[in-house]
Amino acid sequence: MSDVDVIPGCEPFSYVGSSPTGVLVVHGFTGNPSSMTHQAKAFAAAGHHVEQPRLPGHGTTLADMQTTDWFDWSGEAAAAYDRLVERADRVVVIGLSMGGTLALWTGLQRVDDGRLKGLICVNAATMPQPPDVVEMLEDMLSDGIEVSPAIGNDIANPDETEISYEGTPLRQLMSLNNDGLAPITDRFAELRIPVLVLSSSADHVVPPESSVHLRDTAGGDVEFVTLERSFHVATQDYDRDLINERSLAFIERVTS
Repeated sequence: MSDVDVIPGCEPFSYVGSSPTGVLVVHGFTGNPSSMTHQAKAFAAAGHHVEQPRLPGHGTTLADMQTTDWFDWSGEAAAAYDRLVERADRVVVIGLSMGGTLALWTGLQRVDDGRLKGLICVNAATMPQPPDVVEMLEDMLSDGIEVSPAIGNDIANPDETEISYEGTPLRQLMSLNNDGLAPITDRFAELRIPVLVLSSSADHVVPPESSVHLRDTAGGDVEFVTLERSFHVATQDYDRDLINERSLAFIERVTS
């Protein structure tokens, strides 16, 4: 992990619960654990074990993130999962945006692990960028453009602000696309465990079609919830309590 100072409020969160269930909570691209504090604390309040990692390069500086890639982020998600199963008999993984991608990746990596009982994906990225967008990004990098405008803080509630970076690191975005999304987007039929999909109808970062793709291709039982009042960072937005409510009910159902 980086030795760069962590922005206050962006620290990882770990909780030792009293139930046999553990929840892995994974934040998104250029974000940090603070975007899912409400969910992590709700799971802890319900007595569940919680592991909420800070992905490498996140919650510090944009320059720090530019030293990382998909393999760093997925490696930390895997390590957090391993920490969780040391004390939990049953596990559910929840992720926002790229965190949802990492939840799905975890499901595919642990497909034979009977302790993994379900996945919760909030506005998850599930499909690679179209070829014309990839070509545009490659051209920008060839022209020496390493950072594009920020994608964070897509929240409808004016009283909420996401702590996120001031720009989008393009090489890291390409790693998410090429190393993270491309290898798994056609593999969701292998997921035989239940999946809760929460999708904002007005998302300005990840198109709702991404959630629809997951709904239509996942191999297990899928519960689909449309978030009518929130933008991309729905975990901090008007529907955050609904996300908590539906997630806790899902966790109870799939682990009982």
